[in-house]
Amino acid sequence: MGAFLCLLSAACFGAMAIFGKLAYDAGVDVGDLLLVRFAVAAVLLLVVAGTTGALRGVPRRALVAGLAMGGIGYATQSGLFFGALERIDASLLALILYAYPALVTIGAIVLRRERASARRVAALVIASAGTALVLGGAASGSLDPLGAAMGFGAAVAYTLYILAGDRVGAGMSPIALSSLVCTGAACTFAAFSVVQGGPRLDFAPSGWLWLAAIAVVSTVAAILTFFVGLARVGPSAASILSTLEPVVTVLLAAMIFHESLSPTQLAGGAVVLSAVLVIQWPTRTRQKQPVPA
Repeated sequence: MGAFLCLLSAACFGAMAIFGKLAYDAGVDVGDLLLVRFAVAAVLLLVVAGTTGALRGVPRRALVAGLAMGGIGYATQSGLFFGALERIDASLLALILYAYPALVTIGAIVLRRERASARRVAALVIASAGTALVLGGAASGSLDPLGAAMGFGAAVAYTLYILAGDRVGAGMSPIALSSLVCTGAACTFAAFSVVQGGPRLDFAPSGWLWLAAIAVVSTVAAILTFFVGLARVGPSAASILSTLEPVVTVLLAAMIFHESLSPTQLAGGAVVLSAVLVIQWPTRTRQKQPVPA
C-alpha cells in the first residue's frame, strides 16, 4: 500500500505540468498560479484537518516545523524550479531536478535513518538511468550555468524537504502535516504577491478550472498520498518510486498535446517501472530451525 500511494502521488504530480501548460494558455501568471494553488489547497486541507481533529494535540514545535517546511522548503524549491525554467529547457531542468532520489538516499544513509542495502542501491541506479533516458531524449538547447545551478538547488531543497518531512511527520498525521505545509507555502507566495503588486486574476475563466485541478489533484491528493506512502516505505524508497512522475508527464503530453515519443523515451519509461519492481519485489525470509530442547 505504501508503494502504491507513492506511485499515485507521482502520477498526480506528473499531471501538474499538463494542468500548468493549459493554465498558461488561459493567461494565468506563474506567481498567481502558485498563490492560488497553495491557498486553495491550504483551505481544503485545513477544513479536513479541523473536521477530523488532525491538528488537535499537535505540539507547537511540530506546528512551526510544518509551516516552515512549506513556507521555506517547498516555497524555495518551487521558486528555484520556476526561476530555472525561464533559463533552460524544461526537460533538461527535470533531468537535473531528478538528481534528488540519489540525494535523498545518500542523505538517509548519512543520517543513519536507513541502511545502504543492495536492493536500494540497485533500484536507485535503475531509476536514475531510466529517468535520464526518458528526459534526456527531449532535452535540447545550450546549457545555462545559472539555470543549471538553480535547477540543482531545487533538487537540494526538495531533498531537505523530504528528509524533514520524514522526521517531522513521524509524530503527526499526514492530513495535519499536509495542511501545515500548504499553509506555509501559501503565506510565502501571498507575501511575494503583495510585494509585486498582485495578485492579478484577470485571466480567462477556463484558467480557474486548471488551477482547481492543480490545487486538488496535483497538490492536495499528491501531497497527502506522498506523506502516507513516505511513512510506510521510508524516504529513499519514496523518492525512488516518485521517479514515475516524469514518465507520467511525458506520456500525458504525448496523449493530450500529440507530442511524439522516441524509442529511447519509451525504453526509459520501461526502465523506471522496472526500478519499482526491484524496490517492491518480495524477499525470501529464512525460516529458523527450532532449537533442540
